[in-house]
Amino acid sequence: MVLSKTASQSDVSVHSTFASRYVRDSLPRFRMPENSIPKEAAYQIINDELMLDGNPRLNLASFVTTWMEPECDKLIMDAINKNYVDMDEYPVTTELQNRCVNMIAHLFNAPLGEKETAVGVGTVGSSEAIMLAGLAFKRKWQNKRKAEGKPYDKPNIVTGANVQVCWEKFARYFEVELKEVKLREGYYVMDPVQAVEMVDENTICVAAILGSTLNGEFEDVKLVNDLLVEKNKETGWDTPIHVDAASGGFIAPFLYPELEWDFRLPLVKSINVSGHKYGLVYAGIGWVIWRNKEDLPEELIFHINYLGADQPTFTLNFSKGSSQVIAQYYQLIRLGHEGYRNVMENCHENAMVLKEGLEKTGRFNIVSKDNGVPLVAFSLKDNKRHDEFEISEYLRRFGWIVPAYTMPADAQHITVLRVVIREDFSRTLAERLVLDITKVLHELDTLPAKVNAKLAMAEENGHVKKSEIETQREIAAFWKKYVAERKTNKNKIC
Repeated sequence: MVLSKTASQSDVSVHSTFASRYVRDSLPRFRMPENSIPKEAAYQIINDELMLDGNPRLNLASFVTTWMEPECDKLIMDAINKNYVDMDEYPVTTELQNRCVNMIAHLFNAPLGEKETAVGVGTVGSSEAIMLAGLAFKRKWQNKRKAEGKPYDKPNIVTGANVQVCWEKFARYFEVELKEVKLREGYYVMDPVQAVEMVDENTICVAAILGSTLNGEFEDVKLVNDLLVEKNKETGWDTPIHVDAASGGFIAPFLYPELEWDFRLPLVKSINVSGHKYGLVYAGIGWVIWRNKEDLPEELIFHINYLGADQPTFTLNFSKGSSQVIAQYYQLIRLGHEGYRNVMENCHENAMVLKEGLEKTGRFNIVSKDNGVPLVAFSLKDNKRHDEFEISEYLRRFGWIVPAYTMPADAQHITVLRVVIREDFSRTLAERLVLDITKVLHELDTLPAKVNAKLAMAEENGHVKKSEIETQREIAAFWKKYVAERKTNKNKIC
């Protein structure tokens, strides 16, 4: 069927590339159309627009899984219409979730007896998992303070300034002060000594990160635990630890099995991990595991019966798809310890190939560590003429999405590029990326230093000469504003 009307409201309409075959009528961009259109036309219109999205496998900014086996893809599609929350209707899916919780709890060395089941829940991602863990800490702290007749209105969490934004969301949404240990040049994770010094009677937990978003580094959870044990003895407090293992929870057990960061440490009461990162499942699935039943206050668990049976639930949302839970179970039994270890070792080796290739250019400082999340974070040795934001922008011409960003306080004068190595990032791609970065560097070398030229002109016109750090900060601010404006303009166009 062909619709014969035409319209020319290009600023408010959506047009199909293959208009002559399916439809010649434009669609309103921000309103539901009055009439139906053929299914072929709807598909083609959307498919054409999506062609302008980036290639997920070349999105090196993301930790999220972008490839799974066809067999798992089929399981996902077969379960796409199942609502996980309806446990009575889909008891097998519920059973698979419980198996996943127990497998992950054992992976994290939870102190479980032979017939004891783990305490945990599947979530949409680590953001929801962190919210749930934070609420458990807050409620448990409040209950204890109430019983002691002490004020309970000013809870806080101690963490590093390198935390992911979900921690800031939790603090703001649930009225908890976030006490951040500032970073410093050359040290981009939470300092355990400073963190424990910031702990007070209102601290509901210390949050340690196993795999910093900024440079992939593992924080020293064992040192935090040991220092906090001593402080708790001195003060009579019982301040616990939560480990944000969103990125590193499926890495450390396989690459660094001797590293003590999990429930082997007595003060670690809960751990979150992202199944959709190195758990090797598409977005979005996360997990939060508690050490014991006592660490999850019973009053936070709701019981419902209007879906057919009594069902306990502890989530921020209600309905969610079953597919990712099933996909996680598939990966756990399909790969086992051997398979996960092979994937993680391969990712680590590819990260080293990329690191060595970047070092050979002689132009970069490597900011990431060899031990940690398989990623490479790097910055220019000399960014007086051109900086990391320009490199990021020019790499998009080759299809690569490589983020450039400034470090948090007090290291915000440091700008970094980061490449996350996932399972589908091959050694060939690593070598290709180095070649393309080299091309970008050569091209930038031939161009005038636009930003620095403006700064130099300002100095010549009588402005006070800035220090090198001030200049770097001004350059970083300029490029952050530039990138933000470009994103805003693109959104307006779309």
